[in-house]
Amino acid sequence: MRLRNKPWAREFIQQHPEMVIPNPEEYKGKWNELFGNDRPLHIEVGSGRGQFIVGMAQANPEINYIGIELFDKVIVKALQKALEAGSPPNLRLLRVNAEELEKIFQKNEVHRVYLNFSDPWPKKRHAKRRLTHEKFLKIYESILIDEGEIHFKTDNRGLFEYSLVSMSQYGMKLKDVSLDLHANEPEDNIRTEYEEKFSSLGQPIYRLEAQFVKK
Repeated sequence: MRLRNKPWAREFIQQHPEMVIPNPEEYKGKWNELFGNDRPLHIEVGSGRGQFIVGMAQANPEINYIGIELFDKVIVKALQKALEAGSPPNLRLLRVNAEELEKIFQKNEVHRVYLNFSDPWPKKRHAKRRLTHEKFLKIYESILIDEGEIHFKTDNRGLFEYSLVSMSQYGMKLKDVSLDLHANEPEDNIRTEYEEKFSSLGQPIYRLEAQFVKK
């Protein structure tokens, strides 16, 4: 689902600093102050067009959500969805690289990480770019609460199998592993755009929950 370049995206994003935070490093350790409460904080790394993170914010007002995406042409779609939804007060967006999460969040600040339909980077030489590689697992662990969780969905069986191994070798506890999420879809499952697309083509959706073990 390749998106065309949008020359107007950067300016549109800059017009909405209330939703796409322009200086996220300044809120490290203080995201509860920005939201104005001490509710749990969940983040989605790689929010795409925003259907999941906006839907989660609408469905769960008792939780704060941050959607993270790197490219203007992508995050602007999530911004538009958020605005169409009335700018949920428990939702913010960040245009940052996942490798920089430790500059933005401190330990015990995040309660859950969502990874949905991440780029599989199928070539072996690109393994370190996969968002479930050990390099990224260390980053997530450094910002999550003790025994925090990652919730992961993908249509790519190769990436799913890789992630199962990567998380297991890291010492994480695997829970609720599903090889066909929609065969018995939970009522509270919020679908992403990719999830709807691949499911409509008959592609099974793989899902797992993984919990860090306190060391």
